[in-house]
Amino acid sequence: MAAAVRTWWARRSLRLKLTAAAALVMAAGLAGAAVLLVVWLHTSLIHDLDQTALQRAQVVAADEDNNRISVEVPATSHAEAAVQVVDRKGHVLAGSANLRGLPRVFTFPADRSGTPRAHTVQGIPEHEDATWRAVGVPAGTADNPVTVYVALPTESIDHGSSELTAGLATGVPAVVALLTGIVWLLTGRALRPVDAMRAQTAEITGTDLSRRLDVPPANDALGRLATTFNDLLGRLDTAARRQRRFVADAAHELRSPLSTLHTRLEIAHHHPESTRWKTLAPDLLRETERLNHLVDDLVQLARLDARPRLRTRPVDLDEIVFAEVREARSRTRLVIDQHAVGAARLTGDEDALARVVRNLLDNALRHAATRIDISLRTLHDTACLVVADDGPGIPEADRERVFGRFTRLDDARTRDTGGSGLGLAIVRDIVTAHHGSTHIEDNRPGTRMVVLLPTGEP
Repeated sequence: MAAAVRTWWARRSLRLKLTAAAALVMAAGLAGAAVLLVVWLHTSLIHDLDQTALQRAQVVAADEDNNRISVEVPATSHAEAAVQVVDRKGHVLAGSANLRGLPRVFTFPADRSGTPRAHTVQGIPEHEDATWRAVGVPAGTADNPVTVYVALPTESIDHGSSELTAGLATGVPAVVALLTGIVWLLTGRALRPVDAMRAQTAEITGTDLSRRLDVPPANDALGRLATTFNDLLGRLDTAARRQRRFVADAAHELRSPLSTLHTRLEIAHHHPESTRWKTLAPDLLRETERLNHLVDDLVQLARLDARPRLRTRPVDLDEIVFAEVREARSRTRLVIDQHAVGAARLTGDEDALARVVRNLLDNALRHAATRIDISLRTLHDTACLVVADDGPGIPEADRERVFGRFTRLDDARTRDTGGSGLGLAIVRDIVTAHHGSTHIEDNRPGTRMVVLLPTGEP
């Protein structure tokens, strides 16, 4: 019960966090947009009001220039406009009806630029609490200059801005709440396949990697994530199967020499009077050598699977070939011809490359009838090593399969000659680690094992 509650809360917690984050972003965005809207609208309306006042002032100034102005400036469509015409001494020559009989109200000088700047004015008699936008333009003649002042109240604009602000203050939270609900629903729908993937992933164990996640039908990020995860599971499944097969094959290979040793030693123990130790010792020694060789191969493969860093340095591959040929000649009466070995210098792991040459020679020794030919040459920054024998050869259909682990084309004969089926697999892994390649060709008769290695950095 507690686990179910924790799972439920974990799901809801993620959903709540996402929804809260979305709501916060939406609230900040809408609040910012509302503030910008109010500021922009108020500024735009004030600018229009300033232009209206300027136009009215220019009309009055034109009448003054034509001596058509009276003591009381006639009203226009803007009946609330406050107008005064003031001479150079500050005496009011004319004014609008709403400023009749009042002294000079506007004290700022006339703006003689092409676009007069408006001023914010307060404290006009009989309108003490109101705010006005006023402009002053020059008029009259050079001998008798006057200034025409026109002011318009901002009350309607301020009132409209206040109403808009109040409406937005009420509407924005409502919109945020509505959008939050929508986000909650959409988040739940979006997280549903994620939760299903999580549940399926929790059911996958290390012993059952064959299961796969359900891929959503939509080709979106979640679908691509599920596909990528399925690909990862496929690679893990392949690696796990390969490891289990390798362990099973290794156990099988180890069981054979161990069983032979155990059986012969047990017989010798129970029948010491009939045991001929001089005859038995070579067989036991051969089995221990076979067992030691198999364990050595298994250790080498385990190291290669772990992908260790190669201890690279400049290496003379021809010197390695000569050394391994000398060692191989000490173990056989077959002819090993090395006259075609030329100089080849590359960068690599000397011990690993020596293992490659040794395994190729061991493989040739097990199958050759009379001779083995080795050649080495460098062509176009690639070292080409060939180990050829005159044995029965390898069918073309099996030439790739022999590089697999524990692969024997003639299981009984190879087992008797000491082969573990790992030598060529080790060759391919080491060559691949050096960014090289391996393949098999006909020798007519026999087999040509070809190894290509780059002469630069691996």
